[in-house]
Amino acid sequence: MELSAALGVKVTSPTTDDMIAIAICAGVFGLTAILLVFAWCNYNYRPIRAKNLTWTTLIYLSTVLWFLGDIPSNGHVRLVGMWSNCKLWIIWFRVFFCFVFATMCIVRFYALDRVFNQKKPFTVWSSLISGVAVISVNVVYCLVNQLISDSLTIKYDPEYEVCNVTQGFRISALTFMWIIWAAVGVLFFRLRNIQSTFNEFYESIAIFAVIIGLLIESSISNLYYIYFILEKRRRIQKTVVDMAAGNLVIWLFIGYPVFMCIFHREKYEQQWLERLAQDSPNHAFNKNNNMANNGTSYAKMNDNFEATFYNDQRLGSMDMSALDYNQGHHPFSNNSHPLNIESALNCEPIFDGNALPSAMRNNLHIQQPEMNPPTMFTTGYMAPNSNGRHVI
Repeated sequence: MELSAALGVKVTSPTTDDMIAIAICAGVFGLTAILLVFAWCNYNYRPIRAKNLTWTTLIYLSTVLWFLGDIPSNGHVRLVGMWSNCKLWIIWFRVFFCFVFATMCIVRFYALDRVFNQKKPFTVWSSLISGVAVISVNVVYCLVNQLISDSLTIKYDPEYEVCNVTQGFRISALTFMWIIWAAVGVLFFRLRNIQSTFNEFYESIAIFAVIIGLLIESSISNLYYIYFILEKRRRIQKTVVDMAAGNLVIWLFIGYPVFMCIFHREKYEQQWLERLAQDSPNHAFNKNNNMANNGTSYAKMNDNFEATFYNDQRLGSMDMSALDYNQGHHPFSNNSHPLNIESALNCEPIFDGNALPSAMRNNLHIQQPEMNPPTMFTTGYMAPNSNGRHVI
């Protein structure tokens, strides 16, 4: 009662309602885990494979650990024993994994931007370097706050069993989050016109709206209702909003292809492959042999070159079964044929030296084309041949 009178809020200790809220949130995380497990079990389903499950799973795990930090940080348990280590739970779980969640979203969208807009490969090394970079930035931020005096950041009050978080720490963390998601917004805009089979513009708008709503709610809670962790209704609301936003992002990433895999598996995959073929210039089907002269600069289908994309290996976020684009033959018939691709080199190539834009490619096993001498090919894209062709 003394604390309520001093702070002007109705202070409520953790109750059964807090446990119920935690259980409901855990149940939602369980449903999302089932979604991801199903996606991994159907990894060879190409619309799912195109969603970069590795990074999506890492984003999900960061959301789970973020939620774990919310439990003590939002006052759902008595802060005694291990729960009383305020800096551990607030800085290294709640803040750190909230930042990791956001920065991993940046990497996921940056991979698409690098391949489709910058016309550069996103290889295994690109993925590892990006992952290390985002983790390092977050570690540095949290480590600095860990080393700063408790009186300037976070301090445990044993008398009232609460964590006192300074206004300066709240403002710095919120500012960092706004900056991160502003960068994500820029990537969303840059990705608005990429290939339809990889275009996530509408999903991105939904994700951005969800996150902006979360940031506004977090800013109000931390800057206006600074004692929200002491009020049962507000702390439960904060935790539920965090949980809902994190899980909704995962569902927006992969929910639709998983749904179609369950209910319209073959039909949707065929439609997806047809859109993939139409994504190439002139809808990837040229009925004449002058594609290099008519302004196309992405890929020319030709009978003389065969490259097999799919050797049952992981290709980052995209993979395709063997298809045949021979003239007069529908590429999506029941017969399995290799995909014939030869890039056309033009004055202003759209895909400068990256004949095939496969987002977030990690590994690619290539058959040597008969029309060209053997080349050195690693995990990226090779340079043009002397005859002007870009060949993988």
